[in-house]
Amino acid sequence: MTRSAAIAAVEKYFDGGGFLVDLSRRVGIPTESQNPARAKELHDYLEVEMSESLERIGMTSRVLPNPMGKGGPFLIAELIEDPRRPTVLMYGHGDVIRGQDEHWRAGLNPWAVTQDGNRIYGRGTADNKGQHTINLAAIEAVLRTRGKLGFNLKVLIETGEEMGSPGLKVFCEQNREALRADVLIASDGPRLQPGRATIFLGSRGVMNFNMTVELRKGAHNSGNWGGLLANPGIILSHAIASITDARGAIRVPEWRPDTLTPSVKKALSDLVIDGGEEAPSIDAQWGEPGLSAAERVFGWSSFEVLAFVTGNPDRPVNAIPPRASATCQLRYVVGIEPDEILPALRRHLEAKGFPMVNVEPAREAVMHATRLDPESPWVRWAVESIERTTGMKPAILPNLGGSLPNEVFAEILGMPTVWIPHSYASCSQHAPNEHLLAPIVREALQIMAGIYWDLGDKPAA
Repeated sequence: MTRSAAIAAVEKYFDGGGFLVDLSRRVGIPTESQNPARAKELHDYLEVEMSESLERIGMTSRVLPNPMGKGGPFLIAELIEDPRRPTVLMYGHGDVIRGQDEHWRAGLNPWAVTQDGNRIYGRGTADNKGQHTINLAAIEAVLRTRGKLGFNLKVLIETGEEMGSPGLKVFCEQNREALRADVLIASDGPRLQPGRATIFLGSRGVMNFNMTVELRKGAHNSGNWGGLLANPGIILSHAIASITDARGAIRVPEWRPDTLTPSVKKALSDLVIDGGEEAPSIDAQWGEPGLSAAERVFGWSSFEVLAFVTGNPDRPVNAIPPRASATCQLRYVVGIEPDEILPALRRHLEAKGFPMVNVEPAREAVMHATRLDPESPWVRWAVESIERTTGMKPAILPNLGGSLPNEVFAEILGMPTVWIPHSYASCSQHAPNEHLLAPIVREALQIMAGIYWDLGDKPAA
């Protein structure tokens, strides 16, 4: 049997409705990790749905509790054919964000897969149930076609990614040997363009933090006290404005990376950002001057104000508020030291005359920035495999613009990381009407069947 036969098998699987059947079963389990009432569903997704699916392809699996005592459980599975052959780790997450049932378009249900034209709707279709369903189907097609994989496979599925992956780091430290592999090949996030396959090699880090100005205990009438009392909203707005210039270019020196290297620039040089027909237009004059759009989102840091509150926006009154607060975020690339992000901001604010602004982390978890060298042999191999399948060179991103727990694989488990995403930027991930695009799914199945077939042909290290 041949590579083309494995690809034909996944085409038949998709065209015959097999993909929708498997995905419907998985989407139908409401694995909302942010909802404490869904603990049973998180466990059932691993213990029943995933374990049974993996057993069907000869994998042995076990479901283990979260070592942090909070967050969902983990699944580890393996199929070891020959220790001398390469070992690949596949990762996915079975949890989703809240369904937001009442906000979906009429006729759609977040817990039921519905295909309308090229769109396949349902919570988790894009993030991440659809993506690991594609990869597992491609694995099965190669196994059935060849009679063996030709490599060793390990699978890790967590159920807390949408909460910041609590316990994942400790779990991987405790199970380092069980998860040992030559490479991570996984799927999450969007393609750069809907019609072009994409590889990304890490992710930007992310830190959310709160900035607060609290000057007094209560509000005071603006007629009696206006011009006499400092306004925390005005102070905080000026403090925030000092962090960037008027076009969003970062002014905090320690937040400006020096890792936009020639190899990274080369990888980004031919990339066109296209989120699909419903994507917003790029603001060409926003962000760091002198950088391309791809360099700004994949090779640089970005500061965002996520929310800003002073007084009562719903019921404003003629009073000077006592307090103002903002939730802010820094997305950062390799080269920015995460432990120095907030101290650097503190120094900046002090220097600019804003000692009254308090800064503190907004969440416990901080996702670190990671990046595999675009010249890595694993990257060249994956590019060749995808190009052989599609006839087109994939887009190569040194890191995703968003954030995911890649540092666990790159740093704790110490392996190269190659991500092949199967969604697109306008998929309504984390929003009502989440969906996959059917043409991307079909091509992704072909790509992953080719990847896994070529892994079986890859010489032992």
